[in-house]
Amino acid sequence: MTGFILRACLSALGLWVATRVVSGIRIDDPTTVVLAGVLLGVVNAIVRPIAIVLTLPLTILSLGLFLLIINTAMVGLVAVMLSGFHIPGGFWSAFATALVLWVTGWVGSALIGPRGKIDVFVRRS
Repeated sequence: MTGFILRACLSALGLWVATRVVSGIRIDDPTTVVLAGVLLGVVNAIVRPIAIVLTLPLTILSLGLFLLIINTAMVGLVAVMLSGFHIPGGFWSAFATALVLWVTGWVGSALIGPRGKIDVFVRRS
């Protein structure tokens, strides 16, 4: 449960960064950012694996690049489900948001570790 909460916070942070970096995305208030982060975590846990299995041949043919389209679709799905999350810029804004979420998730996963706990690195001489 701790891992899910940390990853939802990472998603919310990534969405906040995306609102600052990507011009075609808008989130109304901070509560919507948190709700969008949690909803994105739920969508990525339930819908994304089904979408990956259904599009596996296309993902293999594109050498995995189609996963970016799936991530873009998950961001678009969250925008459709949540009323305060708007992507008026269309596909390319959702694509850029998915890239920002990927980078923040990648950096966050390097800090959190596989068990969902914050790892502390200590150098001993």
